[in-house]
Order: sequence, then structure tokens, then C-alpha cells
Amino acid sequence: MRYSLRAGACAAAVLGMLSGGSVPSYGAGALAIGKCAAYGYAYDYPSIAAAEAAARAKCSDGSCKQVVAAQKSCAAFAVDGHKPCGPNGYANASKLGAAQNAALKSCYKYGGKDCVIRAWICDGKG
Repeated sequence: MRYSLRAGACAAAVLGMLSGGSVPSYGAGALAIGKCAAYGYAYDYPSIAAAEAAARAKCSDGSCKQVVAAQKSCAAFAVDGHKPCGPNGYANASKLGAAQNAALKSCYKYGGKDCVIRAWICDGKG
């Protein structure tokens, strides 16, 4: 009995050492927003700057100037479904639902009539 307890404690200690510190923690993401519903995204990057650069580089038409950062959180982008070049909104929040709701509210606030979520990201550590 004593041997199995000791073996279990050793196994737990080894697992703790392997999972803590040996793997870098990536928890930064970004959503780049451009003209006419264009977007680019990046998540699980080591820094906000790296995530922003990657999101801009992935922009679907190269027009992405606005960037919404998400560090251990989520970001969402909404557009008017009938006028993709018209009103839009974006937001970040700790949970996906809250980010999407805020992005939709922002889209409606700026004149959208049929706002839909165009893109969203959550980093893997949020």
C-alpha cells in the first residue's frame, strides 16, 4: 500500500514538471478588419504584436487596417449581411458569446439592418 502511494506521488510530480514550464504558453490572438467584409485572423501566438502582424498578413484583400487584439479572450467581427461594404462592428470579450453580441450591437449601432457574424477567434488559452 505504501509503495503504491509513493509511486502515485512520484508519477504526479513528474507529470507536473513535464506540463509546467517546458512548453511555451501562447495566448495572444488578433482579428484584422478591412473594407467590404475583408478580414484576417491569428490565434495562439506568443505576443499581441506577432498575432496582429499575422492577422494583417492573412487579410483576404489586403485592406485590413483595424485590428482587434485578444489576449486570453475572444474577438468577433460583424457585417450587414445585405451590405457587406456598409456598416460593421467588432469587439473583444473574455467569452465568445459576449464578443459576438457586442460586435452585433456595434454593427446595428452604426446603421446595420441585417447584421451577421463574419468572423471570430478565440485564442487557445482563453
